[in-house]
Amino acid sequence: MELLYQKLKSLQEKKQPIKVGLVGCGQMGSGMVSLVSQMPGLEVAAVAELDLEKAKGAYETAGIPEGKIAVVEDPEKAEDLLGRGKVIICKNALTLVSIPSLQAVVEATGIPRVGAQIALECIFHQKHVIMLNVETEVTVGWILKKMADKTNVIYTVSAGDEPGAIKELYNFASSLGFSVVTAGKGKNNPLDLDATPDECQEEALRKDMNPKMLTSFIDGTKTMIEMAAVANATGLVPDVPGMHGPKVDVSELTQVLIPKKDGGILSRSGVVDYSIGKVAPGVFLIVTTGKERVRKDLGFYGMGEGPYYLLYRPYHLCSIETPLSVARAVLFNEPTLNSEQRVAEVVTVAKQNLDVGVTIDGIGGYHVLGRIYPAQEARKKNLLPLGLAEGGRVKIRVAKGEYITMDMVEPETESTVYQLWKLQESLWQSELKSK
Repeated sequence: MELLYQKLKSLQEKKQPIKVGLVGCGQMGSGMVSLVSQMPGLEVAAVAELDLEKAKGAYETAGIPEGKIAVVEDPEKAEDLLGRGKVIICKNALTLVSIPSLQAVVEATGIPRVGAQIALECIFHQKHVIMLNVETEVTVGWILKKMADKTNVIYTVSAGDEPGAIKELYNFASSLGFSVVTAGKGKNNPLDLDATPDECQEEALRKDMNPKMLTSFIDGTKTMIEMAAVANATGLVPDVPGMHGPKVDVSELTQVLIPKKDGGILSRSGVVDYSIGKVAPGVFLIVTTGKERVRKDLGFYGMGEGPYYLLYRPYHLCSIETPLSVARAVLFNEPTLNSEQRVAEVVTVAKQNLDVGVTIDGIGGYHVLGRIYPAQEARKKNLLPLGLAEGGRVKIRVAKGEYITMDMVEPETESTVYQLWKLQESLWQSELKSK
């Protein structure tokens, strides 16, 4: 971290900050604009947002005067204005991606069909892409990483979001040779599988959130997405579809989220899970070691008698930490987290009875929710990936609580996310057959 700070400080002194673009200026995106304004060596040079007033407000809140903010939809003109000390706002994200001097783009829409297109365009334009859009990552992140690797750019999920925070703990523990039993997070909201945007509207307004985003938190979809990202980055798996999600506090984690043979609820070690007890907003790892001397030392350092030990980070700072992922990507060519493999998928479950002809409204809506599932089993059962659900037309009546299969809906096959998913499936199946 000292080296990172020194490099950023040096860029600031040379007046050569890393120029980053932001797609989506909601709660997290607008917060990132203000955070970056106090950092050395980094600048949010352009923001793409359908609501231009929202983008303008984010800059003004960060202390950037109105006279420095330019509304431009032409990339060449935007580049010229950036050279004159302006910052850019635009409606079209493809305008932003085409600005030559931007070195990295943060995708913060949370919409798979948008995130897939923006990530792909970033890779084509040789720009590092940092995803605050984990929804896209768990749908087509595996293929996007492969494409990015071939073009020597970094595709990564952001630090600060729970998957990134968990991966940092995982890297720490694995580097020291510990065996990871469970990686997890605390769920921020009470679980309500029937939550809708209407019911969440008032709370969302108080928290300056999109009601659909809050709904995805409450109905559990977001937790499924986040832990699937962790699974695919580490090889840890869901013990059961949907995970267990016990109601346990921090002090109880090492008694519950451990194998059954030792009094816990897991059928195996090496899993992802979550708690709806008093763990949020923290993330955790449960680890063990077979070395008697290491256990003795852990006891001396106040980690308990074992054999299971808790590594707990009591916070995650979401978009506040995102600029660190930008800097690592640009300066060191390092990702924070991405899909190294495919062991988990988030599949689609009907939130209500869905009649023939219904067009599915997607994540955080009225129609469906997500559930983590072992990837190979999901494909054998032909389950619909949640990231492909939005815009799909129901062909067969689906009962509330039923898993939705690919042949129950007519997906939007022309979308970028669908086309990437089809390519991903083909390559993945080829790799599985070659093993």
